[in-house]
Amino acid sequence: MSNFVEVKIFEVDPGKVDAFEALAPEVAAWQQACPGCQRFLMMKRAYTINNPEKDPRKLQKIIKSVKYFAVWEFDTREAYSAACHAFFEKYERPLGRLLIHPFDIHLGYALTDAGWEPEA
Repeated sequence: MSNFVEVKIFEVDPGKVDAFEALAPEVAAWQQACPGCQRFLMMKRAYTINNPEKDPRKLQKIIKSVKYFAVWEFDTREAYSAACHAFFEKYERPLGRLLIHPFDIHLGYALTDAGWEPEA
């Protein structure tokens, strides 16, 4: 079976970017230390691509939020579930204060792992 993956999208209030980025290393270290965690990464959206034939271009202005994406990968869905419950207890409120609305979560099994098979 392939790894279970969560992708979170954080839309941070532009006036709270410094606070979010100050908290991010703590959150990342905590998430990486969770039992069963295989990988964790976070990125800040800073580029866009309007034309696939051209290079990505740096974003020039903030419209309503600064977007961050986090990918959290686990060896099993059960390990993820336990870590997710603990994450919400520890970080839902501090992170929630920095966002324009609650973070968006997307879940599923990794498609690119060796041995991946579609769910029945």
